[in-house]
Amino acid sequence: MSKLKSIREKQNLTQEELSERSGISVRTIQRIEAGADPKGYTLRVLSEKLGVQEMALQDKQPEAENAEEDSKNAVPAEASVLVNHSMVKLINLSSIPFIVLPPLNVLVPLIIIFATKQKSPLTRQIVSVQMMWTILAPILFLLVVLTKPGNGITLGIMLLLALSNVWIVLRNALNIDRKNELYYRLNFNLI
Repeated sequence: MSKLKSIREKQNLTQEELSERSGISVRTIQRIEAGADPKGYTLRVLSEKLGVQEMALQDKQPEAENAEEDSKNAVPAEASVLVNHSMVKLINLSSIPFIVLPPLNVLVPLIIIFATKQKSPLTRQIVSVQMMWTILAPILFLLVVLTKPGNGITLGIMLLLALSNVWIVLRNALNIDRKNELYYRLNFNLI
């Protein structure tokens, strides 16, 4: 059985559902499951949508010349770990209680990621989004405070910034439920 088929079936997806989620044609998915090795864009998209590393989808691993090279080229343990989407949702939601303490809204999800060994591109993206919010929110707040708008507006901006993070987390949780991907994500990872 091909690695793609094994991972797809463990996530209870049909070929059609994977095609719809990834934008890769059903025929291409069938060819990969029949033994073709995914490459380039197809490999990147499938690994991202399934929440596994690219090497986990490749049936043919490069042969090493000796045992030393085998250990250097070994697939990391996290590449073969399947994504537990309910745990990913918990990791995402774990930052809500700590929105008023910005460093903790990043640290708590990180601790859960390492404790549950759910190191995947999806969980890294969750932490990256929280880190970006933690960087940008104080900057925006300071810019508003420096304009000296008044106490009422300052408090309103603080509340608006906190609610924006709650919205991001809840919207991502909803998308994890529906499509097993984030709604708000970055084009890069901060971790």
